Amino acid sequence: MIRLVHPFPILLDGAATVAVAILAGGSVPTAVRLGVAMIALQASIGTLNDLVDAPFDAGRKPGKPIPAGVVPATWARIVMVGAAGLGLGLSATSGPVLLSVAGLVLAVGYGYDLVAKGTAWSWLPFAIGIPLLPVFGWLGAAGELPASFAILLPMAIMAGAALAIANASADMDRDEAAGHTSVAIRLGSRSAWTVAALLEAAVATVALGSLWLAGASSLPMAGSIVAVLVLGTGLVLGRGSPAAQLERAWEVQAIAIALLAVAWLWGIAGFG
Repeated sequence: MIRLVHPFPILLDGAATVAVAILAGGSVPTAVRLGVAMIALQASIGTLNDLVDAPFDAGRKPGKPIPAGVVPATWARIVMVGAAGLGLGLSATSGPVLLSVAGLVLAVGYGYDLVAKGTAWSWLPFAIGIPLLPVFGWLGAAGELPASFAILLPMAIMAGAALAIANASADMDRDEAAGHTSVAIRLGSRSAWTVAALLEAAVATVALGSLWLAGASSLPMAGSIVAVLVLGTGLVLGRGSPAAQLERAWEVQAIAIALLAVAWLWGIAGFG
């Protein structure tokens, strides 16, 4: 299948943004606008990623349209700039503060594409970027952040680092062939899995513990428990060696982290 960017993480980020905005009290039109803005920002980042990867993908990933010659690089650059403009424009509707956050999302994503990807520091943009997602959705809908984000943001940083390691583990073969040194290659496959598992276990423990201490109702608590179980399933899948299985593993973990964030905010919002 030929596609310019991988739709899964882009759509997941957009859906999570919509959910967070609604939990923050935003109207459906506002939440959808913020979700579309995040999709556009991530599409711009993903397109730049494909442009940077094109020389390394040639002959290795036939489904990528740029190295396959299906999409000219010039068109991809137009998509990248246009998507960034759309995301920034929709963000600006909520004011200069959200516009600044949107610009930071692009800066972190571009930094990963151009500098950090394929290095031992590839986890850092994820650790910075993942916390920006709930900040963007909540700030865009409510105009300010609740005190509960003092707990959410450290959890998001750990979750972002864990997802970065899982993502790098799925790309180990390609990165090694291209001469890159990702965080997963630096740690080794077994240690990379262990570090990601410890980080995600810490996130799950803090999330469930804080919900319990806050006296959250049964539905968000149940949702959080389900998300943790899905997260564990992703970790089990991540113990495998086939690249396709590792790709599915990090996708399952990403879905679980998004579900956990939404369920946690649902349960804690009334206490923040």
